[in-house]
Parts: sequence; structure tokens; C-alpha cells
Amino acid sequence: MLTRIISTIVVALVLTATGPANAVTNGQPDGNNHPWVGVMIQPIQSMPGFVSVCTGAALSATKFLTAAHCADPTMPVFVSYKSAPPFSLAADFTQGTFYIDPNWCIECEPGLPGFDTHDVAVVILSAPNNAGPYAELPPLHLVDSLPMRTGVDIIGYGVQGFIRGGGPPGQVFLFTRYFAPSLLIQSNNVQSEEFIKLTANPAQGKGGTCFGDSGGSDFLSGTRTILAVNSYVTNGNCAGVTYSQRVDLPDIQSFIKSVP
Repeated sequence: MLTRIISTIVVALVLTATGPANAVTNGQPDGNNHPWVGVMIQPIQSMPGFVSVCTGAALSATKFLTAAHCADPTMPVFVSYKSAPPFSLAADFTQGTFYIDPNWCIECEPGLPGFDTHDVAVVILSAPNNAGPYAELPPLHLVDSLPMRTGVDIIGYGVQGFIRGGGPPGQVFLFTRYFAPSLLIQSNNVQSEEFIKLTANPAQGKGGTCFGDSGGSDFLSGTRTILAVNSYVTNGNCAGVTYSQRVDLPDIQSFIKSVP
């Protein structure tokens, strides 16, 4: 059985970051190229001073798309579209309410194909926090029409790489929006009906998602069209392949559009 690792990250509530960039993974700083991609944090009640971190995309000035596993819907979340530190919680983040797909279920069945389902959520911000342009939902069943090795743009605030040597690998986390190209690849299990599988192979010059990139949108290359939102990786090195929840399915889009 493949290892299933939800790709969120927990960090201390110090909204600055410094350190070397190893190169989302095998990527590059995004700057202002994708201003519709933002970062979401939520304080962790059981760990004072720490927050969980996920990525997402603006569908409007107040509507933010991310993954259901990213946050506790009973607690507020905070969203920013700033691309890099330093961050100010008061000046750069807007509070929002977290709505999960009512059909979301994690660990529903044993084995990789049954690991996760309906892993999408919508945040409604308390005030506008993005002037546009915005990410766009795809036509229904768009993924079914795309050939394998279709180009996909992945953008996120998660771990950029690992420092190796002298013990367990150390994560490089810069709290910075990164961009990398990836590709759709073939999936031979039943999960392919709800999820897309992306390569995360740096040897091929492709990037991958990692911890903190959960909820980030996978875009049809060169567009603002969302194919899926990042759900999980299959190993602790964020290598090989990653899985993302499709948003071109009728029931998923129905939920997204139903949140006011």
C-alpha cells in the first residue's frame, strides 16, 4: 500500500521566513505572476503559537477555494495573497469562514483508491481581499478530454525542498509563493475518476507539491483554469507522484457554487 500523507504543514506563528531555496518543489519564486493564488492559515488550539498552512485560489474578491482537510470548520481561517514575507497578521490577512464539502470523507476505505473523497472547501472572506484577476472553474469533465502529459501549472506556499545529510531531511519552508510546471500522468486505479495524478519528478525538470501546498489549485498550463486542488502526496519526500481532487465534476462544482 502506498503511504498517504496529507500535504499540510504546521509552523510557528512568526510570519517571516529566511533561508536557502532548494528549488512548490523544484520550482522558483512566483513573484506577482499568479496573484489569484493565496495562502491560508488557521491557529491550532492545541498548540498555542502555531498555525496550519495551506494554499488556495481566489474565485472572487471574497471567495477562496482550497481543500477540505486543511482546516477546522468550527474555527476562523485567515487568507493572504501576498507572495512573500514579511507578513503582518493584521495588515496582510483577512478573516474568513471555512465551508467543507458535506460529502468529504477521509480514510473512508482501506487502500489508496478509497483514501479520500470530495476534498474541497470554500472560504468566504469577511471583506474583499483581491482585486482580480481570479481563478476560473473549468468546464464540466474537462479533465476527461485532456491527453496524458498535458501541461499543468502548480503554485503554492508549501515546502520548497529538503536539506539532507546528518540525520532526517530538514524541510525548507520560506512562506513564499512558488511556481513549477508539472504533467498529467496515467492512473490505473479507480481513484482516477475523482483525482488527477501529477508527476513530481525533478529529474524530468518538473516540480511537485509538498507540505503546505494542500488546497492549492492545479491550473491548465498558461491559464487560470483550475483542474483540481492538491490533496495529498504519497511519501515524506514529496517525490514521485501527487494526487489532486478534480473540480470539473458536477457534484464538486455544485458544492463550490452553492456557498454564498
